[in-house]
Amino acid sequence: MITELAERIEQAPALAGLDLTGKTAFVTGASRGIGKAIALALAQAGADVAVSCNTAGELAEHVSLTIRNLGRHSAYYAHSIADPYEVEKLHSEIIRDFGHIDILINNAGITRDKSFKKMTVEIWETVMKVDLDGVFLVTKQFVDDMAERGWGRVINISSVIGEVGNFGQVNYAAAKAAIIGFSKALAREYARKGVTVNAVAPGFIRTDMTASVPEAALDAIIKATPVGRLGTPEEVAAGVLYLASEHAAFVTGHVLDINGGYAM
Repeated sequence: MITELAERIEQAPALAGLDLTGKTAFVTGASRGIGKAIALALAQAGADVAVSCNTAGELAEHVSLTIRNLGRHSAYYAHSIADPYEVEKLHSEIIRDFGHIDILINNAGITRDKSFKKMTVEIWETVMKVDLDGVFLVTKQFVDDMAERGWGRVINISSVIGEVGNFGQVNYAAAKAAIIGFSKALAREYARKGVTVNAVAPGFIRTDMTASVPEAALDAIIKATPVGRLGTPEEVAAGVLYLASEHAAFVTGHVLDINGGYAM
C-alpha cells in the first residue's frame, strides 16, 4: 500500500502556479502593511486590482501605480467604508471601471485602544463601524454579483486578537471575533453559488501598527510566539493568495491562522 501511494504521488501533476490572470480583485485598506502586500500579491499573480483607503490617499495611489507598472489594471478609490452612502458610490465607481469583482478582500480596519473602564460609547462605535459594519456594507455590494456569475472569493481579515482577546482592545477584539462568525455564516449561504467565504487571522505582524508598540511589549510578544519572531505582511498575503485561487475551491468557512503559533 505504501509503495502504491508513493507511485500515485510521483505520477500526480504538480500544482500549477496560483494564477489569477483574468480575475479582478478589490482590496480595502490597501495603502500600507497587510493590505498593500495583499494587493501587490494579487497583481503579481495576474489579477487586476482596485484599491481603497479613506485616509492615506497618496500611499494608496502609489500602490495602484505599482500595480499598473506590473501591467495590470488598477485604480484607487477614497470612500469611507463605514458610511452606507459612500460604499454605494464606491461600488458604482469600481463597477464602472472594472466591470465586476471576482475577489473581495475586506482588510480595512482601525484601532482605538482603551481599557474597558475608560472606553466611551464613541470609541466603541467608531471601531465597530469601520471594522465590522464596513465588512458587511462592502460585502453586501459585491457578493450577489459573484453568485450570479457562479464564481467568487470573499476573504475577510480578522485577527488573533479576535480569537484570544487583548487588554485594552475590547472593541477591536469584539469586531474581529464577529468577522469570524460573519464569515462562517455567509460561507453557508453562498457555498452552492460558487462563492467561498473565508477569514484570515494574522498574529503580530511587522507593520506601522506594531512599530508603535513599546520594545518591551514586543519582546514579550516574540517570546510568546513559538517561531520566535513577528510575521511579515507578505506571509499574510501568501495565505490570502491561496484562498483566492482555484486551489482553494473546496475551502470555505475556514479561519486561516497566520500567527507563528501564538494561538493554536
